[in-house]
Amino acid sequence: MEVSRVRALRGPNLWSRQTAIEAVVACSESERAIGDMEAFETRLRARFPDIDLPRPPGLEGNHSLAHILAVAALRLQTQAGCPVAFCRSAQTLDAGIYQVVIEYVEEDVGRLAFDQALALCMATLRDEPFEVGPVIAELKALYEDVRLGPSTGSIVQAAARRGIPYRRLTEGSLVQFGWGRRQRRIQAAETDASGAIAESIAQDKALTKSLLASAGVSVPRGRCVDDAEDAWAAAQEIGGPVVVKPLDGNQGKGVAVNVQGREPVMAAYAVARAHGSGVLVESYFPGHDFRLLVVGDRLVAAARRDPPQVVGDGHRTIAELVEQINQDPLRGEGHGTSLTRIRLDEIALQTMAAQGCGPDSVPAPGVCVVLRNNANLSTGGSATDVTDHVHPDLAASAVTAARMVGLDVCGIDLVSRNVYQPLTPETGCFVEVNAAPGLRMHLSPSFGTGRDVGAAIIDMMYPASDNGRVPVAAVTGTNGKTTTVRLLAHLCAQSGACVGMTNSDGVYIGARRIDAGDCSGPRSARNVLLHPDVDMAVFETARGGILREGLGFDRCDVAVVTNLGVGDHLGLNYISTVEDLAIVKRVIVENVAPTGTAVLNAQDPIVAQMASSCPGQIIFFARDGRHPVIETHRAQGGRVVFVHQGDLVFAEDGLETRIELAAVPLTRAGSIGFQVENAMAAAAAAWAMGVDWVRIQAGLASFVSDAGTVPGRFNVFEHRGATLIADYGHNPDAILALVEAVEAMPARRRTVVISGAGDRRDQDIRRQTEILGDVFDSVVLYQDQCQRGRGDGEVLALLREGLGAARRMSRLQEIHGEFLAIDTALDALEPGDLCLVLIDQVEEALAHIARRVEPRGDALMDTIPAKEEQVRAHAYP
Repeated sequence: MEVSRVRALRGPNLWSRQTAIEAVVACSESERAIGDMEAFETRLRARFPDIDLPRPPGLEGNHSLAHILAVAALRLQTQAGCPVAFCRSAQTLDAGIYQVVIEYVEEDVGRLAFDQALALCMATLRDEPFEVGPVIAELKALYEDVRLGPSTGSIVQAAARRGIPYRRLTEGSLVQFGWGRRQRRIQAAETDASGAIAESIAQDKALTKSLLASAGVSVPRGRCVDDAEDAWAAAQEIGGPVVVKPLDGNQGKGVAVNVQGREPVMAAYAVARAHGSGVLVESYFPGHDFRLLVVGDRLVAAARRDPPQVVGDGHRTIAELVEQINQDPLRGEGHGTSLTRIRLDEIALQTMAAQGCGPDSVPAPGVCVVLRNNANLSTGGSATDVTDHVHPDLAASAVTAARMVGLDVCGIDLVSRNVYQPLTPETGCFVEVNAAPGLRMHLSPSFGTGRDVGAAIIDMMYPASDNGRVPVAAVTGTNGKTTTVRLLAHLCAQSGACVGMTNSDGVYIGARRIDAGDCSGPRSARNVLLHPDVDMAVFETARGGILREGLGFDRCDVAVVTNLGVGDHLGLNYISTVEDLAIVKRVIVENVAPTGTAVLNAQDPIVAQMASSCPGQIIFFARDGRHPVIETHRAQGGRVVFVHQGDLVFAEDGLETRIELAAVPLTRAGSIGFQVENAMAAAAAAWAMGVDWVRIQAGLASFVSDAGTVPGRFNVFEHRGATLIADYGHNPDAILALVEAVEAMPARRRTVVISGAGDRRDQDIRRQTEILGDVFDSVVLYQDQCQRGRGDGEVLALLREGLGAARRMSRLQEIHGEFLAIDTALDALEPGDLCLVLIDQVEEALAHIARRVEPRGDALMDTIPAKEEQVRAHAYP
């Protein structure tokens, strides 16, 4: 078994809505169906007892090794604690070649599980040793290391339940919720509304005490100290036991409580000084340690925190008792688990010494030994939920404290005998106010009811009616995608909204292009959704990006499928037929929101069939208003778009809205059929996105298909009395649509300039010139710079073959170089001629044409979006 490609599908894909690892696996003939399956399974279970091998239907109990690989990779993840459930192995048309798909929640864990499952399968096949225990332990450790911790995870899970999209921005706990202008961010339990000043105040415990005291909130007496002697002096000033803690510490590190006597105070100072920039000595208030959590303007949770302790049994030492407690699977290192392992550090040793014992002491049965006096969970303490018992006045004091510091999410440490009473100097005091508080004790307390504090934070960030999303439209198909995307973005922008757009020539935020090149994939879409200015987004969604990485969003409001025809890029990535291609393109329809809409071409039967896969509503469009799909859908009350008596008609429930095609420049008064379809698709999508009819009509009237607005999409120029059309058409369906448009335009003589994309099938390349040879008088073939895997002259030969039976062509020329081919055709043009140039280097070729038809290089050149000045300098030395 050999693996030739492994990639991560980071969004909804043609296999599922879940993220997944996809691998191409080649199996030998004997591996395609394990002959002695019972013996193989016995060996496999000896190495991995917990594996489950469900019998695939129709295989008489036999599995391919690829299927076993998928199951093993999934099961390894579940054994490591990952919540995954989907895997699949699909045989391709190539004998012995499989696509193996395994769901993952953390990409690094999914990749490692795949690698280890491969090693397991090969070891089983060869009857070699394989220890699965260490592998699962490694996966579990990696999962704990890379996944979100409990605090951040609870907020993310709450957002997911609300349908709010999220994206992890770093390997740590920085997460973005929502899209575009409606985005918010958190870092752990700190939101983007928590100012740096508020956080700085919370870190300065002396300043925090001063502010709280000024608001009438009870705080302990004490002050900052300069050195150990000053700490003892402060303790004497206070009188009685004291608390010694870092001025700007966290997680209870370096805190000593109930300290009495010169030497203990000075020793506590040394420990506290090692954990902060200064030291604070405060009065010790006897009572319990409580944590109050304030979110926004309300108290949402409260917990009593108890210090780490052991209870003797008369046999085991304190160290052994601690080790037993640490075996609890809920306890781990750091903050990745509900509880933290107890550490016998310097503070624990001092606390035990004050009780007359040490790690090797054996406490009598029932004797409780406290291991540290502070009860922070980070030091191994436990928590009991007391939320329902907090006095309303105490809750109001907590909210006041949070507001005085300026924190919207705030953890307040309270020392008090109970929480049943209002806060007074006699009942207790607030000893700290914490930014980015840990949520573990509230989510999964050791005792009592867990509180959904993650949901409280999300509800504060997003009101109930707000899901954090901006409207998203995705457009796919064989032809017309870029024009439809640009027109739809133009229609959406009529209301003044900032529209983020991706297409095959760049990424746009409003009118500004922020990236150039083919940006029709998921990474560009994700970048648009990250941009804080975006109010709406329109994405060209090409098959390559879907296959390579899945979608760049979890769902869309509108999905547009322009057409499929005979398909394009067939024969690549195991997409061999137009039906295979439809499965890929259908992904955007399958991931329409339940409240969303799919806009589908009724005249393309494969596209029309996608309606059954849409969770939302359907708008069908077709030039023929009497098409059966249009008539049926309209009769059922559905929305349709069609052409009637020179108008675009938008119909629903017996109501019609009409827009004259003469007022839509893109269509040249309806004479360019494929542009009529693009206009229908874009206008239908705008209709679905709630754009009003006045703005739709204004947008259709103001959109012009020139080289600046839609480069390479039926751009029309005038040259020496002849008509010149530049277009990026590069497949048979595009050529047929262009021919239909050209034949509707008068011309004395027609010339076409064409090359072929080398990554198409031979028959697709030949078919283009078969069509053109019957319509054009003169054909100029050229070989461009990129043959895409083809040998020198191979594409030209295929194009030449397609002209073998041409009925109209009378002149054929072959040119090496796109610009030279364009010049050759332009030089031969006479008044009344028509020339169609099928360009390859879109921007460079358009700039070249503009130089020829406008020698001054002024008005027309200004409409050509150049990547860099050096591009022009290179093209025109």
